Amino acid sequence: MTHRNRLLILLAAVLALGCVAGAAVWRAGERADDRNRARAGGPDVRAGRVSLDADGQRRIVFRNMAWGPRRDELATVPAATPGGRRTASGVRCLRFHAAAGTGVCLQAVKGAVQDTYRAVVLDAHLEERSHHPLAGIPTRARVSPSGRYVAWTVFVGGDSYAGTDFSTRASVLDTRTGRLEPTLEDFTVIKDGERYRAADVNFWGVTFSRDDRHFYATLGTKGRTYLVRGDLVTRTVTTLRANVECPSLSPDETRIAFKKRVPGLPADAPWRLYVLDLADLTDRPLAETRNVDDQAVWTDAHTVAYALPGDFGADLYAVPADGSGSAKRLMDSALAPAWIG
Repeated sequence: MTHRNRLLILLAAVLALGCVAGAAVWRAGERADDRNRARAGGPDVRAGRVSLDADGQRRIVFRNMAWGPRRDELATVPAATPGGRRTASGVRCLRFHAAAGTGVCLQAVKGAVQDTYRAVVLDAHLEERSHHPLAGIPTRARVSPSGRYVAWTVFVGGDSYAGTDFSTRASVLDTRTGRLEPTLEDFTVIKDGERYRAADVNFWGVTFSRDDRHFYATLGTKGRTYLVRGDLVTRTVTTLRANVECPSLSPDETRIAFKKRVPGLPADAPWRLYVLDLADLTDRPLAETRNVDDQAVWTDAHTVAYALPGDFGADLYAVPADGSGSAKRLMDSALAPAWIG
């Protein structure tokens, strides 16, 4: 083959690769534009003021997943009419939670080469109080009932709880003092009454008690998961029961809603929603029979809400916490709700 022919072949290859790359960029841009176009029949979303203050009208603040220019913004609707017009704030979050006028917003920060992530602590007017870099992809967020503590969980390896090849990092921030616990892996673990050490310890899904000292979370180790009760003062966590993931403490602090791995279900969809009685550590299944990979939220003392995959990302559902009734769709195109007021 002559030198000229080799150059022609090389040039053709470069042009072909350029065409492929250009097509990929074009398709990505087209998908982004598509996401910014509102869909017919979707929720009515308007720009406006969103507050985390309890001003007498009970409402839901959540991540709006409806396609259109307000997608991923924090939005609000009256709790009595969750399907009504949404007021969007302009603040974008991947995960969100709020209580007592404090919010935590886990955000993506677009980069030239790759995205990074950060946790932003918000005041009642959604103004930034502080921000903190995240070590991985955001997955869970919680604020304590008093608003003093915020917690978040990120994936630092793998991207799904369903398998065993993932690693998480759970952090807790004291918004009053600014003290950050970068990882609960630094806490002392008490398992079966003895100190426990293992290289594969992971924590995720923090939920706080009202006393601004204790919390519950999931501990994963040796292929098993455990509900733990943590103490922010002594910096310890104590195992309570196996097979409890993503706990959510009830308003009266007597029960925990959680996702439970049920034997015989598919490996990529192993969970069902349960409620645990903390007095005797017995549990009961709820009426939702689909796979729930979310940290549920108590809407009140009798109902829990959670997200399931939807046509445009996720939809919110609610189910009675006593195992009765049936699951009902609460909101289309919504994720990470917090009930305010």
